[in-house]
Amino acid sequence: MNRIALIIQILGRAAGMVLASRLLLHYFQLESYQFQGYFRTVRRQWKKALLPGVLLALGCLETMMLLALVFGSADSGSVLVNILWGMLTAGIGYLLHRHAVKTPQKKKFALTARMKRLYTVLALVCLAFSLLPWLLTRGMPENLPTAAFLLRTFAPLLLPMLLLPLAVALAGILALPIERLIFHLYFRDAEKKLLENDRLIRIGITGSYGKTSTKFILAEILSQKYNVLATPASFNTPMGVTRIVRERLTPSHQVFIGEMGARHVGEIKELSRLVHPQIGILTAVGPQHLDTFRTIERIEKTKYELIDALPDDGLAVFLNDDGIVKKLYDKTEKSKLLAASEMGDAWAEDVTVSPAGCRFTLKFKEGDSIACETVLLGEHNVRNIVTASLVARRLGLSDQQIARGISQLKPVEHRLQLLKTPNGIGVIDDAFNTNPRSSKEALKVLSSFPGKRIIVTPGMVELGEKEDQYNEEFGRAMAECVDVAVLVGKKHTSPIRRGLTEQGFPADNIHTVASLEEAVAVVNGMIRPGDTVMYENDLPDHYSEN
Repeated sequence: MNRIALIIQILGRAAGMVLASRLLLHYFQLESYQFQGYFRTVRRQWKKALLPGVLLALGCLETMMLLALVFGSADSGSVLVNILWGMLTAGIGYLLHRHAVKTPQKKKFALTARMKRLYTVLALVCLAFSLLPWLLTRGMPENLPTAAFLLRTFAPLLLPMLLLPLAVALAGILALPIERLIFHLYFRDAEKKLLENDRLIRIGITGSYGKTSTKFILAEILSQKYNVLATPASFNTPMGVTRIVRERLTPSHQVFIGEMGARHVGEIKELSRLVHPQIGILTAVGPQHLDTFRTIERIEKTKYELIDALPDDGLAVFLNDDGIVKKLYDKTEKSKLLAASEMGDAWAEDVTVSPAGCRFTLKFKEGDSIACETVLLGEHNVRNIVTASLVARRLGLSDQQIARGISQLKPVEHRLQLLKTPNGIGVIDDAFNTNPRSSKEALKVLSSFPGKRIIVTPGMVELGEKEDQYNEEFGRAMAECVDVAVLVGKKHTSPIRRGLTEQGFPADNIHTVASLEEAVAVVNGMIRPGDTVMYENDLPDHYSEN
């Protein structure tokens, strides 16, 4: 075989595999490049995960058979056959790539520097796989019958394509040492930047839920006195926090607030090594990410890593829950504060919750009180405000500054965010993420609205073996608070439907749809001015049942 033709054939197959991997690379990115999560996604979405490799293999097979038919045999005109074979295989991969690009995505694929490096390593893996047929068949007699040639060629050729999900995982493994080295360098640079300002107040916030809302509330209140940098959105991983510190922290900042998320034991400890917090805030411990933590006890241990990391003269702040968080507060020997408890350091009295927001009196154990008003919805946000205000007071803010900060609070995007519409229809966007506790709080908020109350939800995920149980409980609670339930995803929401039915919820008021787009169409067909619809959770692409 002509050497140039052979090179084109091998490169074409490798290019086709790399291009066809676009969906799998997106899954890997959505799971934060975590192998455990990636393989869970591949198992859950096995049809979608296997389809690109299957289509590429079938396209490659059909192309070779067509070329063999046109040229009479596999070896006749081998130079042209192999050139065309390689180019057409790459073309099939390109078509699969374009299909993945054009498919609607809730969270867009990002061609980051890390993804570019992963693409490079994947290209080398696919190139090695594409060399395999040549290595296994290079001693093959040239006069073999076409059928034998195809069998000997396609056995090693098709298998790597069919195992494309494993090729992506292998590329991720091979790239891991590079990524760890780069992360270590960035991590140390961010750590140095945080520590070189002796006057910078460093605050860490963690919890199974409530940490993002509390972070934004605290940042707004503290900004009445200080120049504050808080990690935006849900930047709560080591790499995310590292990036924000390196890109946005300046010598003029007086306070840094780092949100700390975790899916595995030890991740809060790693974030604490980066931030070196002087104040640690624990908002909640509950059943979140049970698919990776497995037990509540492991979640409790991980969240407490923040408190363990505080220096001897640090301050630990706990949002009282009369449960695990209170138990952790009781065992802590460092300087500590307890929020949202009359037996603690600050709490709220005379709480009035309405569709317009909340009014309450903020009380401190010293006897002081502050009349407060906020547009934030829900009693749980009042507790978050109490926690943030307690920290703000310890950092020297006056009562007037705290009250002004609370009055200026704005809803966090996609977290019980009330959207104004010109036609008198209420829309509550609580689509970011839901869990057993926050879902109950959201239902309380919805129940306070007049008119017909509609909920759109795909349910809760990442709850491990108890996921169905929690979703069924969600359905039972839902039956008392809503008039219409629109469930997104038949399979995953079946426990919700079961919970609704057990409570005697009318079957005609339960609508099961396949996608959010269908849900919106159903809602638009029934909603009227004065009604309210809540979008409770919106699962990312790799949980879609379509």
